[in-house]
Amino acid sequence: KATQMESPVSPLSPVQRLHLTQAGSHNEGVPSAERDDQRLVLFASPEMESLKALILAIHDIDKFVRPGEITWDYFEDGFPNIFIKDVDGIRGKNVVLLCGMRDHHRLMSNLSVIYAIPRYLAKSFIILLPYFPTGTMERVEVEGQVATARTVTRLLSCTPLAAGGPAKVVIFDIHTLVERFFFADSVLPILVSATPLITKQLRTAHKDENVAICFPDEGAFKRFGKHFQKYKQWEIIICSKVREGNRRIITITEGEPKDKHVFIIDDLVRTGGTLIECKEALFKRGAHKVSCYCTHACFPEGMWKRISEYPADAPVPNFTVFYLTNTVCLVSDQLHNTPPFHILSVAELAADCMLRYV
Repeated sequence: KATQMESPVSPLSPVQRLHLTQAGSHNEGVPSAERDDQRLVLFASPEMESLKALILAIHDIDKFVRPGEITWDYFEDGFPNIFIKDVDGIRGKNVVLLCGMRDHHRLMSNLSVIYAIPRYLAKSFIILLPYFPTGTMERVEVEGQVATARTVTRLLSCTPLAAGGPAKVVIFDIHTLVERFFFADSVLPILVSATPLITKQLRTAHKDENVAICFPDEGAFKRFGKHFQKYKQWEIIICSKVREGNRRIITITEGEPKDKHVFIIDDLVRTGGTLIECKEALFKRGAHKVSCYCTHACFPEGMWKRISEYPADAPVPNFTVFYLTNTVCLVSDQLHNTPPFHILSVAELAADCMLRYV
């Protein structure tokens, strides 16, 4: 059963969660010290090591989670050469793999570990995949197109059963919720949202500003509108693309941005082109400032420079602040201290998911 989490719960509520991490079976052949350590074991693929470090740095998390270690290497012919250290230590334990697939060259390495861990008799197994990389290619509009979102869900659905049941696949802000049905019944997709990070930021850092929330298209509004409509103080603005001659331009179809600090909300950013066009349309309608939030910072080939190196003499100002999360560590790790980007960490949300869904 797939679920959509609307808001975070504190990742460290020991009284309520202790039984989840301390419940475990005794295993023959495993030293008693290892049997007694029923903490969850956290592994990470190479591109997610920085997020793993942030999770392990959370206060008191070491009471519930311990790090696991994997050597990720390659043979001379380029095929993976992987070694999971202390596999006896995961027998009968709850195990999480913090998985990154932004680097598609490592897809086989990730899948090799995903298929191996349950076979070492892990009690439960969570694949924590903050960014689902092929989410925007979920449908076929012209014969010949390949829906690669379906391909990746098929691969993940082949994960062997853990000792305690099916593996769980936790994904943050997947592009469309219908993709939960691409997974087979052999795994349990759990869809959660990182939008509480930006709502918290708006209610603290921007609490004294005249804020409005803008969605760059109807799809983004349908996907995230409910997360913001419950906060009555923020006006909702919706944009859409309309044809003007031979061009498709972004126009405002609902809401009034005049004299407001408008925050554009979307699930991911690649080239930033649509968001920049949306920003220009908002300024033309009298917006005082325009900022942005996207959960996933994809930015292929350094495309973030379109924003970080925005011309000072451009007809309209740059984004005041561009909020991103660190679901795509390969990119977010490069954007610290790079205005106007501001990274909101998903570490506590990830820790909560690990302990909640174990």
